Amino acid sequence: MEHDRDQSQGQDRANDYDGFAEAYAAENEGSLVNAFYERPAMLALAADVSGRRILDAGCGSGPLTAALRDRGAVVTGLDSSAGMLALARRRLGDDAALHLVDLRERLPFADGAFDDVVASLVLHYLEDWGPTLAELRRVLRPGGRLIASVDHPFVAYTIQDPRPDYFAAGSYSFDWTFIGTAVPMTFWRKSLHAMTGAFAAAGFRLSVISEPQPDPAARELFPDGFQDLASTPCFLFFVVEAPL
Repeated sequence: MEHDRDQSQGQDRANDYDGFAEAYAAENEGSLVNAFYERPAMLALAADVSGRRILDAGCGSGPLTAALRDRGAVVTGLDSSAGMLALARRRLGDDAALHLVDLRERLPFADGAFDDVVASLVLHYLEDWGPTLAELRRVLRPGGRLIASVDHPFVAYTIQDPRPDYFAAGSYSFDWTFIGTAVPMTFWRKSLHAMTGAFAAAGFRLSVISEPQPDPAARELFPDGFQDLASTPCFLFFVVEAPL
């Protein structure tokens, strides 16, 4: 994700990951907010994953899938973008378990198939979290965890001028610039209360809400951006559990 966002009007091709898969994957690989903030935070929340069956819901080009696999997890990835999955296949190998699936649809997995689900910066693409969370709850075993990161609700609130009603859910659009290319994006804004309520309605028990700091190694690599990221909310992280 990028901090510098300009609101955009024409959104006919918003969220077209097939159209910018290569550029996005290149940006994601080493950017401050992805490689030194969001991904390390997700891995820290996941902790010891050796032997755990994990679904990477919205795996993109597969960097988190690869990191979890390197830590001993048995990882299945899914994404709604064929272009992103092609990059994930290139990264992970032909034997990787990858599925072209829209998270708004029923998932092609049995009840209780996974010990954990990771949803990295994906839920904010969905207007209604209910059906998706119900499916993620279904494919988790009792005691399993959903580990999710989303745009921080403060970001979604302050990006718009004039400020919207914080408690009124709605979409917001912007031009997302990376690798010198601006692409139209649309996300769905929810209050923190609405987020936690959606998890509870799907049968999850809230375990952790986290607002982590970036990896200290980023201080020297990104001297201009590190302090901004360390002092301004960017993403919000949740660990919710499927009760035993």
